[in-house]
Amino acid sequence: MGFVRPEYSRKQVERAGDALRQSPMNIDKVVDAIPVISNWRAAHAYPLNTFQATLRHKLKSLGMDAKSAPVGQRLKRLPSIVMKLQRFDQMSLARMQDIAGLRAVVPSTTMLRAISRSYLEAERFPHELRTVHDYVQEPKSDGYRSIHLVYRYQNPRAPAYDGLHVELQLRTKVQHAWATAVETVDTFANSAIKAGKPTPMWKEFFQLASAAFAFTEAQPLPAAYRGMPLIDIVAKLSSVEAQLNVIKRLRGFSIAADKIQRGGRGIAAYHLVVLNTEYFDLSIQSFPERELDQATDAYQRAEERTARGEPIDAVLVAGGSIEQLKKTYPNYFLDTSVFVRRVSTLCNSFRRSAQ
Repeated sequence: MGFVRPEYSRKQVERAGDALRQSPMNIDKVVDAIPVISNWRAAHAYPLNTFQATLRHKLKSLGMDAKSAPVGQRLKRLPSIVMKLQRFDQMSLARMQDIAGLRAVVPSTTMLRAISRSYLEAERFPHELRTVHDYVQEPKSDGYRSIHLVYRYQNPRAPAYDGLHVELQLRTKVQHAWATAVETVDTFANSAIKAGKPTPMWKEFFQLASAAFAFTEAQPLPAAYRGMPLIDIVAKLSSVEAQLNVIKRLRGFSIAADKIQRGGRGIAAYHLVVLNTEYFDLSIQSFPERELDQATDAYQRAEERTARGEPIDAVLVAGGSIEQLKKTYPNYFLDTSVFVRRVSTLCNSFRRSAQ
């Protein structure tokens, strides 16, 4: 089977998005809208595939391979689409720029700037650069740090996909560890950090962690902490960590590889990852490239379960082995080990010095 083409007009896509925006939702309308949303989202797989090939080529030209700079791609989950539509009144599903997401996690800030320049200074690149957000130079107020490039797909050889957007996220491993921890806490601590509605203490903890990580990377700190000595940042971080018991809680969220109930085939073009947030169980169903239609149908069925209230969080991601998937999307495996190690080192160092 080939790639899915858009089958609905922009107006139909907008109306489907409006069904998700309603609060409280009309479940019947949402279920009716899901086929439209599913097709619109699945159509983004074609431009996403094009962009991931370009990204891998650029990384290789800079001396980075899949091991040192893992690449992941995903189509936006239904809960994330709903959250964004409800959070931003003027947001339209047909104009949403991050339905297709592509991510590279590089070893250092030097490599981060190098791969960013390879896009921004490219003389021949057919797609339109719509927005640039450098959240490393200017971190978000919540502490988020990454570089986002949004492109509008343009290809005279595949006009059916013209106008679809792809968001490229470029991060260091340290920045990725922070973002992974945020998503994990959101999932299992009933928080809403990523949605911009965290509890005050979780908000402060992740702001402090971001500031400490930025300091160690010699990059700009979030505005609220600029000019503050590292020792003061870590002192506050250590205090809040102790109150929230963050390190023990994150370790408790971890799921070992043998907890995967239905292991997918090692190498596959697509992986459907389903996380049960009630029982902390993870399942993976893998599909070869020729079964993209089946993968999309399975994704749609999983999201219909979510719409009906089951504690299911599903995402369809593309490319590589399951081991590579774990590196690029560790939050679905509850892998916050890098974040825990860094926070533990900072806090333990401060506590020893304070004795």
